[in-house]
Amino acid sequence: MSKYPIKKEFFPLNHFKPPIRKWFLKITVPFIKAPRAIYKDKALETKRYHVQSADGEKIGCFLISPKGIEGKTPCLIYIHGGGFVLPAAGYHYKNAMQYAKEIGCKVWFINYRLAPKHSPSTYFDDCYFATCYLYDHAEEFGIDVNKIGIGGDSAGSALSVGVCMMARDRNHPIKFLFQMLPYPFLDMRGDSESNKQFTDTPIWNSKLSNRVRKLVKIDKNDPYYVYYSPVEMENFDGLPPAYVETAEFDCLHDDGILYAELLQKAGISVTLNETKGTIHGFDLKQKAPTTKVAIERRIQFMKDQYAK
Repeated sequence: MSKYPIKKEFFPLNHFKPPIRKWFLKITVPFIKAPRAIYKDKALETKRYHVQSADGEKIGCFLISPKGIEGKTPCLIYIHGGGFVLPAAGYHYKNAMQYAKEIGCKVWFINYRLAPKHSPSTYFDDCYFATCYLYDHAEEFGIDVNKIGIGGDSAGSALSVGVCMMARDRNHPIKFLFQMLPYPFLDMRGDSESNKQFTDTPIWNSKLSNRVRKLVKIDKNDPYYVYYSPVEMENFDGLPPAYVETAEFDCLHDDGILYAELLQKAGISVTLNETKGTIHGFDLKQKAPTTKVAIERRIQFMKDQYAK
């Protein structure tokens, strides 16, 4: 039994703690691939692209489109979580597919390179250059450049916020409609109350966060540091409205709360959804009632933003 009152609907996730260590990553990461289901859904058309990043290397991206959709459509740029060290899991793709179908938008799914083999500058650049590629090919892809949102869970949230900041700082013409950030990882310092409290929670906890910090190896002198820890940035001007979703028993709970507060102080609209009885990555359990409600909240937020 877990010592935390986690909802029973998340069993057996409430007993799982991934061994985030180099040996584990070495034997698992090469074998985690995109599920074939992304090509088999009769309501969707999925195409794979290889996009050149800052260093000339190619990264894989999927464009997931509802079939029969006409004209220029909205698009969600989706950046998966995984502690910066794990590839996208099946539920990331399933969420992206559901967003495409229920919102009626296209989803640009970025498979960036990972730590510890690659530095933060690599995976932030991968996400930024993939975003630029989408913008440059919007006409070809049938995408309305005025209706592009960005989002991702956990580490994908840091990458999503980082891309927003990079686009702003580099004067890119893209104007994101929103940030969609479930249980975000946004504070590199690791000194929040939730980080101190939840040292042994299932799926993710502060001990695992500390292991990731050691694998990532970034310090405050690195120009990419502020993208990795966006709650420490001094200027929030130009960032889009945000949906921030937290899990109750999550060492990263306070990351989301702090970021929401900072945005609101900067005059940026925030929709905050504090889920209860939940753990980090709770939407791994796709059929759990709480997961279904949370995903509905995310979808409604995005629909509302695209309708403006």
